[in-house]
Amino acid sequence: MIKRRLLSILQSRIAEVPAVVILGPRQTGKTTLALALGKKLNAIYLDLESERDRAKLAEAELYLSGRLDRLVILDEIHRAPGLFPVLRGLIDRARRRGRRQGLYLLLGSASMDLMKQSGETLAGRASYLELNPLDVLETGSSPAGREKLWVRGGFPESYLASTDERSLRWRRDFLRAYLERAIAQFGPRIAAETLRRYWTMLAHLQGCPLNVALLARNIGIDVKTAAAYLDLLVDLLLVRRLPPWHANVGKRLVKSPKTYVRDSGLVHALLDIGGREELLSHPVIGMSWEGFVIENILAVAPGRAQGFFYRTSGGAEIDLLLAFPGNRLWAIEIKRGLDPRPEKGFHFACRDLGPERKFVVYPGEESFPVGSGVQAIPVAELARLVSAEGF
Repeated sequence: MIKRRLLSILQSRIAEVPAVVILGPRQTGKTTLALALGKKLNAIYLDLESERDRAKLAEAELYLSGRLDRLVILDEIHRAPGLFPVLRGLIDRARRRGRRQGLYLLLGSASMDLMKQSGETLAGRASYLELNPLDVLETGSSPAGREKLWVRGGFPESYLASTDERSLRWRRDFLRAYLERAIAQFGPRIAAETLRRYWTMLAHLQGCPLNVALLARNIGIDVKTAAAYLDLLVDLLLVRRLPPWHANVGKRLVKSPKTYVRDSGLVHALLDIGGREELLSHPVIGMSWEGFVIENILAVAPGRAQGFFYRTSGGAEIDLLLAFPGNRLWAIEIKRGLDPRPEKGFHFACRDLGPERKFVVYPGEESFPVGSGVQAIPVAELARLVSAEGF
């Protein structure tokens, strides 16, 4: 088992608050992580997709009130939204008895709906964590490991598959399961083939400014439906909308967000790219690498840091702008080639914003200055620097 960085954070939160919610796409390892912690704490595990476990909660308050002395793990909590008021009452009862540490660990696959449901009833009682697919700090920073993570993506079953063929097969099955079954649980009925074409188009347009009208026209649906599809994929933590940085710099700024299919392995599966050699000759390679770097950096960034991009109509551009508390900015350019010198647009953008630190992420193995205060750096080393900003 690959040790997940979130485990130590989860242990701390469980000791501090009565309920912790872990969000993340299916198959990222939420259940494995919860069971690893539950084994240490003698927790009770209930899978709400299991009829047997749901039957135990037919009288939920009666069942759970007799187990206030143990951590209860509730998997796929979105399947039972009626539990949230019950949990609130039990948490408050335990608090009156003087217990404030973790009582419940809730696991869910959709972010906004689950946060809305839990936020309305567990406000002030719950803490939220996101479990992403594996990242470069969890898989190791060797060149082979990094390339493998980029090609296969970070879903554990895909990354750990014995061959590229088996990894691709797993990702295709994952996509099919989401399209045919999982997505139906979170929204209105959507034709699987239509959503597949929509998702595939997002992969082709990896890293491009969002144009919902173009997506709708090419798929043959109306703009409102196209926007709803995107909202659903973002809610399921499968697609990222990277917002533009808005600052009073006296420039005409690009205002549309950029979209990325968050897992690079899913990008490649959607585009039928089977392995490294096919990827190296595919037009998506540059934007696939850009999305891979952005996801890995944002996955390890401290909770209060936010990611943006910056682009002006005059050509000034920063691929990833990290905003830390205290108005501290890190500017990051992402290059797939081995020449890590930044483009002129990056220097123009840095003059506009005055970031504290400036980096060019490239696929090499060494870190070195390239002039004008810019550091060329491998993705794993930058991930370590960003992660350290949380301490």
